[in-house]
Amino acid sequence: MTSLKLEDLSPDDIDSDESIFVEGLGLDSIDALELGVALRQTYGIKIATVDKTIKAHFASVRSLARFVQSQRER
Repeated sequence: MTSLKLEDLSPDDIDSDESIFVEGLGLDSIDALELGVALRQTYGIKIATVDKTIKAHFASVRSLARFVQSQRER
């Protein structure tokens, strides 16, 4: 996803349990919005409200993957 400026990373460079925001991948709030839009466009996932639950889903690559999978199974 080039909009997140991660094109220099390969999937092997990313630890699934590392943080997505600030530390870890270093994404910021603008990146969070872009990620939300990409999830909606790619998987049809709608994120209505940012709350503690959503923040937990976006904590790491692994937790985000589980969230996407759970939403696709609905």
